[in-house]
Amino acid sequence: MTLILQTRRHMLKSTAATTAVLSLARFATFGARADAASGSKEVLGSIDQTLRQAAEAKDVPGVVAMAATDNGVLYQGAFGSRNLANGSAMTLDSVFWIASMSKAITSTAAMQLVEQGKLQLDQPIGGLLPELSAPQVLEGFDDKGDPKLRAAKRPITLRHLLTHTAGFTYDFFNADTARYEKYAQLPPLASGKNGALRTPLAFDPGDRWEYGINTDYVGKAVEVASGKRLDAYLHDHILSPLGMVDTGFAPGPDQQARLVSIHGRAPDGSLAPVDFPLVKDPEFYSGGGGLYSTAHDYLAFLQMIMRRGTFNGAQILRPETVAQMSQNQIGDINVPKLWKTIVPQLSNDVDFSVPFPNQDLKWSLSFLINTQPGVVGSSAGSLSWAGLANTYYWLDPTRRVTGVILTQILPGTDPLAGRTYGQFQAGVYKALASG
Repeated sequence: MTLILQTRRHMLKSTAATTAVLSLARFATFGARADAASGSKEVLGSIDQTLRQAAEAKDVPGVVAMAATDNGVLYQGAFGSRNLANGSAMTLDSVFWIASMSKAITSTAAMQLVEQGKLQLDQPIGGLLPELSAPQVLEGFDDKGDPKLRAAKRPITLRHLLTHTAGFTYDFFNADTARYEKYAQLPPLASGKNGALRTPLAFDPGDRWEYGINTDYVGKAVEVASGKRLDAYLHDHILSPLGMVDTGFAPGPDQQARLVSIHGRAPDGSLAPVDFPLVKDPEFYSGGGGLYSTAHDYLAFLQMIMRRGTFNGAQILRPETVAQMSQNQIGDINVPKLWKTIVPQLSNDVDFSVPFPNQDLKWSLSFLINTQPGVVGSSAGSLSWAGLANTYYWLDPTRRVTGVILTQILPGTDPLAGRTYGQFQAGVYKALASG
């Protein structure tokens, strides 16, 4: 399958940043709801039907979705298969590569250290990370094909890194970055080698917003400030206190037995598993995209944010820190609505005008913020983001609801997976209204 081979090849060249029809009897179906008012039970049942149909139609190979309110879990369901080639059943405890959903967890770690005075938002980060002490901006290439570099006009701060305004990019959305990586023969980000992060900036820190490897440097800052490797810090200070026992950078044997295969979407719409080996002994753990998790674990993290820093009896952040992490931190700068892919095998175009039309989008210290209500019901000021392999979450502080939906498909921003996410989200809001 050409798409699968090309996708895996690009994952090894750049960032990770990314068959027969099964009969109904071979699909695992787990639909469960927490205590719900009788008026909402029928609506929650319709979510089961929506997700089951998505799996049966191969809109997704399999899916796990969960949602919670202040009263606890509102919905949970698992449908389809972990691997379409062998028909293994999807279960509620299935383990997914959550990719860029890692960013919010790594950012939380950084904000814990800000609370302790071990990190500062607005001091030059180069004092902590020498590799960022003299950043250079790439201004294209000369006639010989050599990069044109100049010194950045201002230093990079932790705030720049957390808000994606530092100037770093991803190579599958920025052609100059991809060209520089080839010129400098940098190792791929998926290799876990430090050299993969040695890209120049695309613009001066603070000038605009562009998605990129910023959070990988946040993870490095956490390591230096805490004196622990990122995996150990996250385990000790976030994952273990929240009971997120299946979340980490290196799934153990138990998690690997429940690991969902990444599937490639072919041009004809069919899906098939992609070879996606785990990187062993990386030089750095990717705080921006390296975590594996379950829907249950990630929902616990989201509930902690929704409950202003405390969940499962553990205080992870102060309420005022959560408030800061939930507010616009980029001022008049906007998150671009349309991102054009340059590697369609890895990601489709990203078009935020579909879920969030006629509004500006902002970024906090961790999350995307829609400034007006979303199409399917999210309130203005809601927080959301996603992972490359079509994993999604949102948190609505006004309606007091949060949800996560996980599948494993490349390219990213898959239209059918995105539609399934929208249908799930709409069903949750309908259940709230009927309850």
